[in-house]
Amino acid sequence: MAVDKAGEVQLEPEYDRAREIKAFDETKAGVKGLVDAGISEVPRMFHQPPDSFGETYLPTASQYSIPVIDLEGVKDDRSTRKSIVEEVRIASKEWGFFQIINHGIPVSVLEEMKVSVRRFFEQDVELKKHFYTRDLTKKVVHNSNFLLHTTPAASWRDTICCYMAPDPPNPEELPEPFRDMMVEYTDCIMSLGHLLFELISEALGLNPDHLLKLDCAKGLSQLCHYAPACPQPELTLGTTKHSDNSFLTVLLQDRIGGLQVLYENEWIGVPPVPGALVVNIGDLLQESLENCIKQSTINYKI
Repeated sequence: MAVDKAGEVQLEPEYDRAREIKAFDETKAGVKGLVDAGISEVPRMFHQPPDSFGETYLPTASQYSIPVIDLEGVKDDRSTRKSIVEEVRIASKEWGFFQIINHGIPVSVLEEMKVSVRRFFEQDVELKKHFYTRDLTKKVVHNSNFLLHTTPAASWRDTICCYMAPDPPNPEELPEPFRDMMVEYTDCIMSLGHLLFELISEALGLNPDHLLKLDCAKGLSQLCHYAPACPQPELTLGTTKHSDNSFLTVLLQDRIGGLQVLYENEWIGVPPVPGALVVNIGDLLQESLENCIKQSTINYKI
């Protein structure tokens, strides 16, 4: 309600969330399009409920520290591998979440992957619109918020998802800005994924190929998120509280960070470590091995 200069009460128009979402989605420009348009206020559809910010957040300099596991020598030395398997067991059981270094993927590949993905999101919107869709049966899907029409509040991010295994798209179907890097990075991640499932199997006292025989490493979806600068970051999140509906997530952070993990009912920041990857135990693996490993819950502040 507002009062005009004549002293008359003016009723504010009723907020139509569905209409706002529809108009936003039809632009096919995503959150990046809002920023490019020069908005100074975050649209209401992105406003997170107050309880989204109500839990305690501990900065990275707290008493807790996300486990960092060094994989150097994991394939060459039996004693080293045994020690690493034990670290994986503890981290998976207590956190469901850990970072890995010396994992075999060159830093140059990690950095170029981030650069090429950013190149896709920052290219002309007309070039991106070709991939913008709500049809999740496609092998390459670009949009803003997969569940845009059903979630209470949208997240401040755009995403492109490429379904790279077991039935990948033809290379020419991938966006040109990251086409070559996506193929190379996928090969690296598939190899690393096999190793991680071996280590988790051994940590559970099983044969190294146990989880691989269950086809846990058969599929791969590459999700690339982009969260541009936000004019009112206190009102929204890059990704809301969630756990991953997968067996395993291997996450490459940029230098900006913002990733948080829920541990002992407190949000703990996960600082980006140069050359590191973040490993997140997904719902499917947690449910399959209940009581052996812990489900992890994360969000992204912007």
